[in-house]
Amino acid sequence: MRTARILLALILVLGAGFIIVGEQLTGASARAVVNARLTTLRAPIAGEISLTELTLGTKVADGEYLGRIVDPLVDAIRLDDLNLERSVAQVARARLTEQVSAINDTLDILTDRATRYRVERTRQLEAEIQATQSRVAAAQARVEEASAILERAKQLTSRGVTTEAALDQAQANAHVAARVLDQTRSEGHILEIQLEAAKAGVFLGDSYNDAPYSEQRAEELHLRRRELESQLQETNARISALIDRINFERRRVSRLGEAAIKANVNGQLWELLAADGEQVQRGQDILRIVDCASTIATLSVSESVYNRLQIGDTAKFRINGETVVFSGTVARLAGSGAETIYSNLAVAPSERHLEGYDVAMIVPALREHPVLGCSIGRTGRAFFQRRPLDWLRNMWADWTT
Repeated sequence: MRTARILLALILVLGAGFIIVGEQLTGASARAVVNARLTTLRAPIAGEISLTELTLGTKVADGEYLGRIVDPLVDAIRLDDLNLERSVAQVARARLTEQVSAINDTLDILTDRATRYRVERTRQLEAEIQATQSRVAAAQARVEEASAILERAKQLTSRGVTTEAALDQAQANAHVAARVLDQTRSEGHILEIQLEAAKAGVFLGDSYNDAPYSEQRAEELHLRRRELESQLQETNARISALIDRINFERRRVSRLGEAAIKANVNGQLWELLAADGEQVQRGQDILRIVDCASTIATLSVSESVYNRLQIGDTAKFRINGETVVFSGTVARLAGSGAETIYSNLAVAPSERHLEGYDVAMIVPALREHPVLGCSIGRTGRAFFQRRPLDWLRNMWADWTT
């Protein structure tokens, strides 16, 4: 019985020693910190900044409105020049429109006058033709009368009743009557030709051209109207182009005159670099936000542990004061004196941290944790090998959760 007790005590001592030695000799970090990448928002324009009620540590969402910058002295000279140029073009368009309208009114008057002239000229030619026909009939009667007198004079002369002089006079009268008849018929033919031409829109005569003055003037105005309409079309195209340029310039001035400040990541407000109402310059840093989606664990280990690690090795990470143990992988082995790689991280390394060998871990489950996911600055420890009491820690973690 005594021997059994001695063996049991020896087993307990050896087990306790194994656990203590295993817990102490297991590869672990001396200190670890929850860290994340910083993103800096800069002023897109120069002007006066106006921020919403922001406090350090405030959670922000990607695209969330954080404030704005207004520049009352934005350069709008080009916009003013374009507006003036558009006004001048609009005045020219109004002038051309009025000229085209005036020409249209004049064309209506000239067209009406030319129509009336054609109608009246046609009536005049028809009346002259009727009069000529009457003259032709009268001339025909005179020719017949002169012919009868000539025949009578010939008979009387042959009998010796009248003299040769009377016969010559009768012949002359008959010739003159025939000439008058021919001339009157010729005039009637000319009038018929003029009437046919007038009905076709062409006017023949000695005192005017093939068209009356109203039609000639109308043709000139038609040409002038086409020129003005071409200029008006060009002016409208120029105004349309100016409107497009004005809209573009107005958007540019609006973009330079006022700019919204929005968060570019889901995270926490880490640092305010400009105060509400402050004048800022373009490109000036305004505030910094911790990108919670980039949460990692940065830690320092001894040289012996560091030399056994490789990128991609699995590890466990636990935040101090928490029972949850997160699985992670080694993402970076920066070694000793790794101060420069922390320039874009939220938590800078301490002097004691730099005395060891720097290691960075990716812990996906920590990023997705609803409470600890963005607990930047919390400290903890990382373990790179299994420990004898891991089964008890896991059981305790399962029971507490």
